[in-house]
Amino acid sequence: MSARDKIREFFERNVGKIITTHEISQVAGIRDYQRRIRELRNDEGMQIKTHIDRHDLKPGQYVLETLQRIPVIGRGISPQLRTEILERNGFTCQLCGAGPGDLDPFNPNRKMRLNIDHIVPVSQGGSEDRENLRVLCSACNHGRSNIQTPSETALNILARIRRSPRSVQREIYEALKRSLGG
Repeated sequence: MSARDKIREFFERNVGKIITTHEISQVAGIRDYQRRIRELRNDEGMQIKTHIDRHDLKPGQYVLETLQRIPVIGRGISPQLRTEILERNGFTCQLCGAGPGDLDPFNPNRKMRLNIDHIVPVSQGGSEDRENLRVLCSACNHGRSNIQTPSETALNILARIRRSPRSVQREIYEALKRSLGG
């Protein structure tokens, strides 16, 4: 039985209980268990939470919240492209303005994570092109779940501008003045 299988079975036997890194290391018989936990999360959709997700956990503690798995979607975005999109979007959710580590408004025990989102979902013909990618926080991305949103309204655009730094707001203002002849 592989270390990953041992860790999976251990989490499944201890759903809802806090598990420590020491316990995981003992069960798996390896020291490099972090990669196996990431694989269980990312490849198998296990809902394993850490101190980043829940304030009641300390570093080195994990909890499998439920046996229900999150559907896994193919990961076609390279780490380099992910970094490029994060930098382009200012490490900020393009819908609500949240940043990494901000508190989730729907679950105050959880911190936001930033995800790369397809504006037009791949399931609806969307591509991996930079123009079809944006940053969304975990709350907005979860709520969106494969739904193509209508085009932005003036209120959405104004909200995004208000969250921008003053220099960016000024640049937008000057560009609109030039294009509208004002």
